[in-house]
Amino acid sequence: MNARPTVKERRYSPWVFVWTFLILCVLAGGQALILAEYARIDKLPLPFILGMTGYWVIVAAVMSAVTYRQIRRRVKPMEEFAEASRQVAAGDFSVWLEPRHLEGSRQWDSIDQMYADFNTMVEELGSVEMLKDDFVSNVSHEIKTPLSIIQSYAALLERPDLSEEQRIEYAHTVVVASKRLSTLVSNVLRLSRMEAAGAHAQVDDYDLARQLADVVLGMGDLFDAKGIEFDVDIEDRVLVHADAGMMEIVWSNVLSNALKFTPSGGRVSLTQTSDERSATVTVDDTGCGMTASEAMHAFDKFYQGDTSHASEGNGLGLAMTKRAVELCGGDIAIASEPGRGTTVTVRVPVAR
Repeated sequence: MNARPTVKERRYSPWVFVWTFLILCVLAGGQALILAEYARIDKLPLPFILGMTGYWVIVAAVMSAVTYRQIRRRVKPMEEFAEASRQVAAGDFSVWLEPRHLEGSRQWDSIDQMYADFNTMVEELGSVEMLKDDFVSNVSHEIKTPLSIIQSYAALLERPDLSEEQRIEYAHTVVVASKRLSTLVSNVLRLSRMEAAGAHAQVDDYDLARQLADVVLGMGDLFDAKGIEFDVDIEDRVLVHADAGMMEIVWSNVLSNALKFTPSGGRVSLTQTSDERSATVTVDDTGCGMTASEAMHAFDKFYQGDTSHASEGNGLGLAMTKRAVELCGGDIAIASEPGRGTTVTVRVPVAR
């Protein structure tokens, strides 16, 4: 994160007051000379009155011009800021306020800093708005697909000439699509709760080794059914400080991805180690792998790099996994190479 530049606290230069004082002194001196001249002739004729009136008209005009110029210089930035704020409130996030001084210079003041902070805020709001639009678009698309399948096959089921075999096949397709839709809605709601402002994990000390063993036992048959060698190497006992419910989602999602992208005859290994600071879980597979670009976006919501498996998920699993790990105070990393497989590494803090 970049350090904030030094901001000049005093907005009004002392030279404004110095020059104002000097101008008034000069004007007062002019009045004194006029009075001295009339005092010399010992009378105050009409020209004196007219002269003094004209003099103070000039004084008022000069002071009004100086005051207007000074006030205008200080009000104009506020007017620009107000207009920019109105544009942002109307949904225009292309607004940009140009600071009047170079950042980091001695002239950089509070107005310049306000402009810079405003620009940063608008950029962030624009990014959030774009992400929101993308999220809504992606959710709509993901919901539309299973709904279309359900509607189409439900209409086919109404046909009286269907054989029992066809009816069972179509009903199974409807069930699969409805399960996919249910999973999508559940994941969207779960991810929304995780990303909500103020979201926090219910962290506590628990045995990670026992949790991993339970997950492995629950998924072992799936690996066997697909003909994938599943190697497991975990410690007998390791206490971590995390949310057990969230971390169970993490292991389930990571292993499900390994199962999905590893072909029959491949291998998946789960290794767990620990030190005095953290417990590390590594899931390594010999699946199709990802390119560097795909790996970089693997944790993005709705991202699906391998389109051949697009129908098997909704692109929310790893996004939810990353958020869960972060809420538990851990970190997650992914390394992959096309044709050689993927390695996912998760670290969570151990109990103190």
